[in-house]
Amino acid sequence: MMNLEEYFQRIGFDGSHDKPDLATLKLIHKKHILSIPFENLSIHCGERITQDLEVIFNKIVRSGRGGWCLENNSLFGWVLRQMGYDTVTLSSRVFQSTINEFGLDDTHLINKVVIDGKAYITDVSFGVSSQMREPLELVSGMDQPQAAGVFCLIDKGDMWVLEKTGRKPEVINPEFAESSLVSRKVTKQIYCFTMVPREADHFFEANHKLQTDPTSLFTCKSICSLQTPTGFRALIGCTYSEVTYKPEEGVDVLDMKDIPDDEMEPLLRERFSLTLQNKLQPVNKKAWYTL
Repeated sequence: MMNLEEYFQRIGFDGSHDKPDLATLKLIHKKHILSIPFENLSIHCGERITQDLEVIFNKIVRSGRGGWCLENNSLFGWVLRQMGYDTVTLSSRVFQSTINEFGLDDTHLINKVVIDGKAYITDVSFGVSSQMREPLELVSGMDQPQAAGVFCLIDKGDMWVLEKTGRKPEVINPEFAESSLVSRKVTKQIYCFTMVPREADHFFEANHKLQTDPTSLFTCKSICSLQTPTGFRALIGCTYSEVTYKPEEGVDVLDMKDIPDDEMEPLLRERFSLTLQNKLQPVNKKAWYTL
């Protein structure tokens, strides 16, 4: 049986949740991303990722793991409904910089929440510098500043687009100055979505394809990312990065290094609070992905 109290314990939330208001939504959204990593390590540990909510609950809440969007945002949607929020699941298509276009498939799951007549987009599972800390109000063209930069939702008529304007990267390790993981674009499109409500079965095909297709980003790269109060941490393949947001200087400071195999498990335990049951085979093949 899944229960809310265990989830609240997992994210360190001990406040009142008797009324589904905006302040509470913002708080649990932020606590989720600071506690639960965005990660696809199951694929690289020989485990299958399922959309069964009870399996997801056991993995993330009881086994202290993270997950990708189809897990994290499905769980978060369940939490919101249990708390009494007016919540609808939406699908989105992620922007792919290699083709300079949104992907063809609905591979990303998000939730829309309506509070006092105002709609908000919640997303606790995009990771790295594109991760929103708090829900975004569904208003077209309005700048919504957060720690990672300024987010903006734009109504294009047939779809909405999420954009973010960040800061210049400052890589303190010369050997990583030219790394393909370092984003050079200050403003970027993240994903597009429509208001069509979705059920879990809408994502079944994507869930299978993303973890089996050899061209999928998620089979090409092992990814683990956790937000911190001052930025985020990420392990992509064998490359570990600590990113510190410095808005007053207009930069994100990136501290990057390669991790030897025997230090991988201690790093995951100490920096991400993750313990894997099966051995991780880190992968970092060529694919569009930046921190």
